[in-house]
Amino acid sequence: MNEEALQQALTDTQNLGEMPDADAVGTVGSPDCGDMVRLWIKYKEKDGRKVIDKASFQSFGCQTAIAVASIATELIRGKTKEEALAMKADELSRPLGPLPPMKIHCGQMVEGALRAALEAESTATPASAAPVTAPDQAGTLADALSAAGKTAGKVKIVLTS
Repeated sequence: MNEEALQQALTDTQNLGEMPDADAVGTVGSPDCGDMVRLWIKYKEKDGRKVIDKASFQSFGCQTAIAVASIATELIRGKTKEEALAMKADELSRPLGPLPPMKIHCGQMVEGALRAALEAESTATPASAAPVTAPDQAGTLADALSAAGKTAGKVKIVLTS
């Protein structure tokens, strides 16, 4: 893994935070270990195609998970749902260089959150209706983490202003 690229992604984190008007939301992770990623996606029409206009994220996890999520929100911009679904964890984390074996799950979590958002969006209401957030996506990422009733374990919370 390229430590300089990791530090750059953390220093200049992109698209961190909730997106209230998102068309799709996906969450993946484990409350048992404390690693979770939630990804919001907003679409727009461009040249007669529905493409991802913007994406944002929240993450409880290590620096690598935060960096991959930040990078992924930029990589998927302008892609169709199908193009974004075709992206794998190694492609989403590629700007960081090859991830060490103990960090591969970070890319997989981001890929999982992306898939969860895109697949949830496909089961939502038609485009003419208001977007629907899946019931298990309601609340904050902290709510999802604490919903399991877990109080022990390591959780890293990054706050920005």
